Amino acid sequence: MQNYSILWADDEIDLLKPHILFLKNKGYDVTSVNSGADALDEVEHTNYDVVFLDEMMPGMTGLETLSQIKQMRPNLPVVMITKSEEEHIMEEAIGSKIADYLIKPLNPNQILLSVKKILDNKRLVTERTNIGYQQDFRNISMQYNDRMDFEEWADVYKKLIYWELELDGSQDRSMSEVMNMQKSEANAEFCKFVIDNYEDWLNDPKMSSPIMSHQLMRKKVFPLLNQGGNQTPLFFILIDNLRYDQWKVIEPILAEYFTLEEETSYYSILPTTTGFARNAIFSGMMPSEMERKHPDLWVNDDSEDEGLNNHEEEFLRRQLDQSRLNVKMSYNKILNVNQGKALVDNFNNLFQNQLNVVVYNFVDMLSHARTDMAMIKELAPDESAYRSITRSWFLHSPLLEFVQKIAAKGGRLIVTTDHGMIRVQKPAKIVGYRETNTNLRYKQGKNLGFDEDHLFVGRKPERLFLPKPHVSTAYVFTLEDYFFAYPNNYNYYVNHYRNTFQHGGVSLEEMIIPFAYLRAK
Repeated sequence: MQNYSILWADDEIDLLKPHILFLKNKGYDVTSVNSGADALDEVEHTNYDVVFLDEMMPGMTGLETLSQIKQMRPNLPVVMITKSEEEHIMEEAIGSKIADYLIKPLNPNQILLSVKKILDNKRLVTERTNIGYQQDFRNISMQYNDRMDFEEWADVYKKLIYWELELDGSQDRSMSEVMNMQKSEANAEFCKFVIDNYEDWLNDPKMSSPIMSHQLMRKKVFPLLNQGGNQTPLFFILIDNLRYDQWKVIEPILAEYFTLEEETSYYSILPTTTGFARNAIFSGMMPSEMERKHPDLWVNDDSEDEGLNNHEEEFLRRQLDQSRLNVKMSYNKILNVNQGKALVDNFNNLFQNQLNVVVYNFVDMLSHARTDMAMIKELAPDESAYRSITRSWFLHSPLLEFVQKIAAKGGRLIVTTDHGMIRVQKPAKIVGYRETNTNLRYKQGKNLGFDEDHLFVGRKPERLFLPKPHVSTAYVFTLEDYFFAYPNNYNYYVNHYRNTFQHGGVSLEEMIIPFAYLRAK
């Protein structure tokens, strides 16, 4: 155990000698003083790990001493000790950022618990987390090696994310390496599962299948509009490219304002891209159905994502009409901070609608920017850093102000996404014509040249409900953390895109995505 030093200030310090001796026997160095002034002198000249401070000292009170200690050493933990149970003293101490609050008479174990909570917290949490994950590691591995259905796969993925987030706060990185290995193995098994079942989900009405992009509005959102009674407005916020782990780091922020009524997941269709998955959400149709039934709105896949999602509002209005839902709605797409601020300014008008749909493109922009901008690559070298950036963005974005307004008015909120993304590591060579799309996780075109290892090949696009511009058109999706690279200029291409976040293919991260329904507290 690290040798920690404690400063204890109390005008009746002689009466506390048994407690001080108890702490010394536990291996702590304890210095005692009997006034606030002496405590300040010690703090100024000596480094302590924690200070115990009596609130009722003559001369300079504990609260006055606390204030000056915080000015001198803002990060030094202080435990306030008092005989008084008056609420205003507790509130003042807590407001001054104390680490703990103890009421006399003290008992030794109470003091020891406070010290351990402050000084040994990270070590103890790390040890407990590592033990917990080690115990669950085998259970998870056995689970994904069994024959599982889509719900069980979602459960396994959520369990992996739970432990990944728990290990994030750990001081010991060794378990994180084990976690990455296990997640990679799970992804390999999940990709086999998708290859075996994806076509059947779409084509066999008797087969049990997950809720997918084109069913999301009809099965999860429209029923909330149909509940009858005087329902408050429903806000549907789709944050582009939001993975399940990123949702879990912004969920606690929302929990301050909302009660979580339902948290679940659904499956993105393939390709896991904005142009396909998000249009499927708003139209309620698979891509080939959109192309056939709404030729005026559908834009065929080409080399650019821009322009593929310009008709989401009209797709949604037509789906509402098709479902015979006569609701007053709004649709807003937010591409930058100024648009986000304008949305907040317009909030009162939105509250007159039954349904307000907001598409927030920030996370998608960040992931694409990460590919090209060295600074973003530095800021987000791995999943943990990427989650941290997502949380920081949310805390400082107009979106948080917007959801706070929803909560203040008693509104209802859905938070979801259209697909996730994965950090790609391994290249897969492919040869295609100039008109082949540029996405790194899937390709569609005629006469594509590739090795089928680590790929899901759709030679019959109609079975995947995907457009078929040519008789020989095929769709090819990378699996796990692979990405496509062309043989010409291969090394440059691989070095440029390896370790970047991409989407379009098959992985747990891209396909199993969050859906949360919340009510204002």
